[in-house]
Amino acid sequence: MTARAWTLFVLSSVIWGVPYLFIKVAVDAGVPPAFVAWSRIVLAAALLLPLAIRRKALHGLRDRAGAIFGYTASEVAVPFVLIAVGERYITSSLAAILVATMPLMVALLSVRLVPGERLTGARLAGLATGFAGVVALLGFDVAGRASELLGAALVLVATLGYAIAPIIVSRRLADLDPLGPVTASLLVASVALLPAAIATWPHQIPAPSGLWAIAVLGVVCTAAGLIVFFRLIAAAGPGRASVITYVNPLVAVVVGVLALGERLTPVSIVGLVLILAGSWISTGGSHP
Repeated sequence: MTARAWTLFVLSSVIWGVPYLFIKVAVDAGVPPAFVAWSRIVLAAALLLPLAIRRKALHGLRDRAGAIFGYTASEVAVPFVLIAVGERYITSSLAAILVATMPLMVALLSVRLVPGERLTGARLAGLATGFAGVVALLGFDVAGRASELLGAALVLVATLGYAIAPIIVSRRLADLDPLGPVTASLLVASVALLPAAIATWPHQIPAPSGLWAIAVLGVVCTAAGLIVFFRLIAAAGPGRASVITYVNPLVAVVVGVLALGERLTPVSIVGLVLILAGSWISTGGSHP
């Protein structure tokens, strides 16, 4: 890990740790969730498309249309909307902690969908540990409140999509320049979510806080975040780069508490620790 790699690692961890804060700011400012998701996607697509064209990263994607559509649905279009809707009912910190279950879901899905993957004793122990953290969060922090349970469920469904996406990449898109499928997915999602964005178009200009939040989500958290992460992979390798999966939720929790005054209960801390520990154990110390 060179100094440049460490810098990229810190940047990537922060950039992908703060989206939950800005999603919360946007929806609390009255911006409809579908419009939040569509706006950030359109901004990111507009910034990444010239780069993808210059690198010719979009060539050869026509034959992978099915995989691109699957990746778009599981990584961008559906999760972005569901998380924004979910954060109407739960804190940004809880949303980030629940999204941290993604490696657990990848490990579980891989047993069924990835050839050669087996449910070993260590993986089973990791899955049990991680999902015990989820049960603790839902059983104590949410504690039967219907609206918060709905928000948490939506975020968990979005996380399942995030877990499906890398399996699609590994099976159908791994030989391509990552910028190509990512840019294509943003373009497809921009079109797919346009009807929902039009249907929920704000009747008046959102508050400045909502506009700033959308701008940061699109420009920094999506477009710049992807560019920084690609460079991190080139500088440090995919294994080391994937460790940000365990750092992002910590960043999200800290900024949620400091910037929004969100309450962090002892159960939240225990749940996060169990989820991260279970993820680490079930994936053998890396992101699958």
